[in-house]
Amino acid sequence: MSLLLDFAQVLYDSPIGTDIRESQFLYPLIEAAHLLGLAVSSGLIVLTDLRLLGLFMKDVPVADILHQLRYWVIGGFISTFVSGGFLFWAEAATIIENPAFIVKILFVVLGCANALWFEFKWGRSVTQWGEQKALPTAVKYAGLASLTLWTIVIISSRFIPYLSQNQI
Repeated sequence: MSLLLDFAQVLYDSPIGTDIRESQFLYPLIEAAHLLGLAVSSGLIVLTDLRLLGLFMKDVPVADILHQLRYWVIGGFISTFVSGGFLFWAEAATIIENPAFIVKILFVVLGCANALWFEFKWGRSVTQWGEQKALPTAVKYAGLASLTLWTIVIISSRFIPYLSQNQI
């Protein structure tokens, strides 16, 4: 763990970390990009997951939803991950041991693993099963897992500032 803490301190003390953290405009702009990317990706994921669960847009084939939203979701994720990396760079030493941050990262990894499993197992063959009224049970579980995992990511993210050790 010491190596990870040392790395976080190096990022925090770096000129880029300091510039981001101390900039009047840069940090808020990066945070805005993070939140917009999160809104796009998570909002579209919720719609997709609700469709996989059969709770929303039941008359629209899953294949149509996945194909039309895929690049928007990926774009939102890219924005979220890149901006999140810069936000971490600026605050690494102050949040690396924050329990909410640790939970967030753990569930981001689990959410990404679930998304990759879904994509490789079901997403690539959606034209074969996506037109069916009754979707495969594993697809429904993937949708439920996705909703749960990304909800935990968002909630734990909101707890980060409240569980900060530097809070006055």
